[in-house]
Amino acid sequence: MRQIVTHFTDNDLYTFTCQYYILMRYPRAEVEYSFFDRNHTVYPKGFAALLQEQVDGMRDVVCTQEEADYMRDSCYFLPLWYFTFLKGYRFNPKEVHISQDEEGHLEIKVRGKWFSTIMWEMPILSSISELMHILQGDLESYDLELEARRAWDKAVQIFSNGLTFGDMGTRRRLSFEHQEMVVRTMKEVYESQEWPGIFTGTSNVWLAMKYGTKCLGTMSHQLISFEENVSGVFECNFNVMRKFSDVYDGDNGIYLYDCFGDKVFFSNLSKRMAMMYKGLRVDSGNEEEQTEKIIAKYKSLGIDPATKQVVYSNGLNIDRAIEIHKYCAGRVQDSYGVGTFLTCDVVNCKPMNIVVKLTRGRITELREWHDCVKLSCDEGKTLGNPDKCAYLQSVIGD
Repeated sequence: MRQIVTHFTDNDLYTFTCQYYILMRYPRAEVEYSFFDRNHTVYPKGFAALLQEQVDGMRDVVCTQEEADYMRDSCYFLPLWYFTFLKGYRFNPKEVHISQDEEGHLEIKVRGKWFSTIMWEMPILSSISELMHILQGDLESYDLELEARRAWDKAVQIFSNGLTFGDMGTRRRLSFEHQEMVVRTMKEVYESQEWPGIFTGTSNVWLAMKYGTKCLGTMSHQLISFEENVSGVFECNFNVMRKFSDVYDGDNGIYLYDCFGDKVFFSNLSKRMAMMYKGLRVDSGNEEEQTEKIIAKYKSLGIDPATKQVVYSNGLNIDRAIEIHKYCAGRVQDSYGVGTFLTCDVVNCKPMNIVVKLTRGRITELREWHDCVKLSCDEGKTLGNPDKCAYLQSVIGD
């Protein structure tokens, strides 16, 4: 089987921004990531071996000078030494442990230094997704002309309805080539005339580089999930906000707040942090309800919500994004990150529902291990040790 991931920066920007944060704040931390398939997919016999080939092939995927130069020019908030670090980074397949049970379910664990293992999430997920679509024959039946027309029509719908919109679909795409076509088409449509909407770019660094668009992304849930074992559930958001803003000196100012639900976050969001961060990302819960909570919190702190950005990214399609945009009605600066509906919304193709999440961690190799969990505002997105999840839920309350 051909190597699926062949570019070092065929990865989401938040992988790199989180990696730098980890190097600065927890350089000795060790972690374990776990693979979750929310659809409980039964994979074909021998799938684990095929995936292992992809993982082994990542040894040869290195950061080129072109990629380092692009990130240096685009990611002004990262120091020059970090790009030297990236050029020296090598994927270590020994960090990845893959097995498949008799029924065909996959089990994947990634273990090692946090700054190193963080690089595996996107290559594993995009490889699993594309491998399955290859084996199911989805790429054989793929009609490029048809899908390009559909992508064009989506882009017209997006920009004509005034959406501020970007691609976040690397992890569950049909294929690299399909995601590339989508990003290329979005840019072509956006540049074809004046629109009320805005194309903000793509989270995929390689595609952003190739097509001259902005690369999107700041942080992921894992930073908060890990911090809960350091600071406790009620203080972990505040401490990540403080540490992250210190590391980036106020840049990368969109905060992903729902790791332990909205109650924990809003209960101790300080005015200083609310002013420091450009805005918030809504990745779970009902968007209208979350919008009202965000607006109310900003107002309670004496901040005009219309000056703050809210990024909506919870499994959206275009029609739903338009509904939310109309609901916001200029009360916040709403923008949208869409993944699967762009990069795996293909005729006669069912997208996968897979994630890789942090499940254990320790701040140094000399400390004890602790479970890392994610509660979210959607019950279906709660992941990790069930006993710890239940305990934290009881502590937080309704």
